[in-house]
Amino acid sequence: MKRRFKTLFLENAIEFLEGISEQAREKVLYNIRKVEEGVISNDLFKKLEGTEIWEFRTLYQGIQYRLFAFWDTKEDTLVVATHGIVKKVWKVPTKEIAKAEEIRKQYFNSK
Repeated sequence: MKRRFKTLFLENAIEFLEGISEQAREKVLYNIRKVEEGVISNDLFKKLEGTEIWEFRTLYQGIQYRLFAFWDTKEDTLVVATHGIVKKVWKVPTKEIAKAEEIRKQYFNSK
């Protein structure tokens, strides 16, 4: 199936993925591929209200994994994954959103 966009994993996102179990990592990457291929679901990919940040969402064995990202559509349709967390509370921590927004700002300033 043709991908609708490509995902670029920044260093912190790669470190997060390398730090979780292989099975969880496979599930996260599987869900990302589904979204890239056009599956539209807030259970998998959701925009965080009031921001330009999105989150890839994966629930695996009762654990919630979140990979924060933003869109870069200047050249190709690209989603840039900034970093990830294992979500332990109901609401997304504001410091994680701020971190993703700062990485987004640095990314576009360096282009």
